[in-house]
Amino acid sequence: MRIDVVAAVPELLHSAIEYSIVGRAQQKGLVTIHLHNLHDFGLGKYRQIDDYPYGGGGGMVIRCEPVAAALDALLQEGQPDEIIFLSPEGDTWNQALANQFSLKRHLVLVCGHYKGIDQRVVDSYATRIISIGDYVLTGGEIAAAVLIDSVVRLLPGAIGDEGSALTDSFQDGLLAPPVYTRPEVWRGLRVPSELLSGNPRIVEEWRFQKALERTERKRSEGLKSKTEDTR
Repeated sequence: MRIDVVAAVPELLHSAIEYSIVGRAQQKGLVTIHLHNLHDFGLGKYRQIDDYPYGGGGGMVIRCEPVAAALDALLQEGQPDEIIFLSPEGDTWNQALANQFSLKRHLVLVCGHYKGIDQRVVDSYATRIISIGDYVLTGGEIAAAVLIDSVVRLLPGAIGDEGSALTDSFQDGLLAPPVYTRPEVWRGLRVPSELLSGNPRIVEEWRFQKALERTERKRSEGLKSKTEDTR
């Protein structure tokens, strides 16, 4: 997989992509991630990428020209599967989308900044618009880091124990059940006996039941959706 990120402040992504699972996935050749500084495509002597919004109001808006120039340069190298603009208006990112995008060959992520990106360039290039939640961040670089991490960890070989990713929260529409490790007793609190039974059927039944209970308690809408899917 190849991921290109167009960003006003690409430095914000360095630690997110250079360490842990994402960093190791790159070392293994499972993914290549390229960061592109929007200022390299800026206008004039000072590489300007933003300007005042038409209609007045506070804040600045990223101009069309730098974004278009960056994307045109990437398109000359080939057609990506998706050009994703990260914006609060987009579809909310979830595990199902992460699974879907992990099957893609080439993703381009465009990070918003300031008050946003001129809508004309969004309409001209975006194949998807994605939001990671209903809140405002300093820039889309942080959202891009979330998207990259959630996708790359699903690539075969990215995680040593691939079965671990399959039992993560939301993979089956449920929150993951509680987890425990040694010691067996800590401050008078014991690990549930089912997990010590040595019987895989009992363990799996316990985990499934606890996942249902946790989802019903904390994400009732997710449990409702899962119930509807099985009808």
